[in-house]
Amino acid sequence: MTAERVAPAVLGAASIATEGDAVAGRHVLVGTTPEASRTCAALTSRGADVVHLAAPSDVQLADALQGDVTSVVVLLHDDTQALRYCLAAEHLRPGIPMVAALFDKTASAALVAAVPNCRVTSPADVASPSLTAACLPGGAAGICSTPSGWVAYRPGSVEGQPYRLPRSLRTQARAGVLLGQLRPHDSGSTILLAGLAGIALLLVIDTVLGLTVLHEPFVEALHAAVRTVATVGPVPVDGAPAGYLLFAALAMLLTVGLTAMFTAGIVEHLLSGRMIGLVGRRVLPQRGHVVVVGMGQVGIRLAAELRQLGVAVTGIDRDPRAANLRTARALGIPVLIGDGSRRRILTRVNADRAIALCAVGSDELDNVAVAVTARAVAPELTVVLRAGNHDVIAETRSLFRIGTVCDVTELTSAYVVSCVSGDQPVVVVSDGQGTCVRSAGSAIEMPSGDTVCPHSGSPRRRHDL
Repeated sequence: MTAERVAPAVLGAASIATEGDAVAGRHVLVGTTPEASRTCAALTSRGADVVHLAAPSDVQLADALQGDVTSVVVLLHDDTQALRYCLAAEHLRPGIPMVAALFDKTASAALVAAVPNCRVTSPADVASPSLTAACLPGGAAGICSTPSGWVAYRPGSVEGQPYRLPRSLRTQARAGVLLGQLRPHDSGSTILLAGLAGIALLLVIDTVLGLTVLHEPFVEALHAAVRTVATVGPVPVDGAPAGYLLFAALAMLLTVGLTAMFTAGIVEHLLSGRMIGLVGRRVLPQRGHVVVVGMGQVGIRLAAELRQLGVAVTGIDRDPRAANLRTARALGIPVLIGDGSRRRILTRVNADRAIALCAVGSDELDNVAVAVTARAVAPELTVVLRAGNHDVIAETRSLFRIGTVCDVTELTSAYVVSCVSGDQPVVVVSDGQGTCVRSAGSAIEMPSGDTVCPHSGSPRRRHDL
């Protein structure tokens, strides 16, 4: 997005207008992502002529842009490719209205500066406020940040209200992070802390013996204890009891092993990527946090929003080479590498003491598996799922209540349809009955319509260009 951040809100029925035929015209859509397919279906069901291009060459794009074209929509998961297509479209048809999906904020700002007629957003931007609100108690339909502060959109209300995280949640988050300091989270950290604790214990015992048995001043007792722990031998003391000398000898032998454990733990911790810290912000919170499973574009944006709001966050991702792990580390978000559908993994991130779990992976069947496991670990836990395939989610809901479902694909599609209609959408939300888009001074209900791209599966049609 550009000037405004998308934030969801459930709009009152009295203020909702029905989306009409404003999208009629010829639209060029580039991309084969789920968002592109759903947008193509939505535009086509509203009477628009859609030229759907999968991965067009420059010649094919130029051919599609000839004649009367209302808008260009670029929905890709590759920011570089999206930039290239937007710049090419601007070169071929200067000033044509465009909508593009870009995740990187720097790239988005550069594109808007170069192509002012392009409106930039991403599924992560569109869905993050809805997901944020679903993770927190209070019944808000959407929570987002604005230049004037945080705003919450309540059910039945068009205008947002100033929002501040309840003090109880803020206190829980701080307490959870505090309790997470110096807590082992894997075998390497356990070895490190065990070695450190053993060395510290021997240091304290030797210092106390120096004070009580040898009657030394504190500084001298501490100095002698350090020499013992460092295995350079205790300071010679005339008439030292044999028991003390025996303890010093055993302490030096024990320190050799404890130092080896501590060193091994340090080396493993440094070489493992350090996605979880032992002290500081990146420790695993013990309570009052939100567990985000899937640190893709949507997951990292949600985690960043929650952290900025003051909520402690723990991420889970199964890919140790995921592109967003560096971003998570820079934001101070601890990420456990593992399968979020495994009970052992959810137990390690203290899901049973979390305030919510949000499964936002790109594969919604995996999200369902995570939700099932989360229900087994913590039956009362608030569970939020990212969705996009109505058939899969509907079938699962017919079996049991799995949690709050956020259809990221439909929200994105509604946002794009509103943009190509000439509106300036501000908030988007699905209230369970349909998707509502609020633009400046108006609110439009967007019927779901057809969810299947009419060009898919047809050889040599526009979709295959």
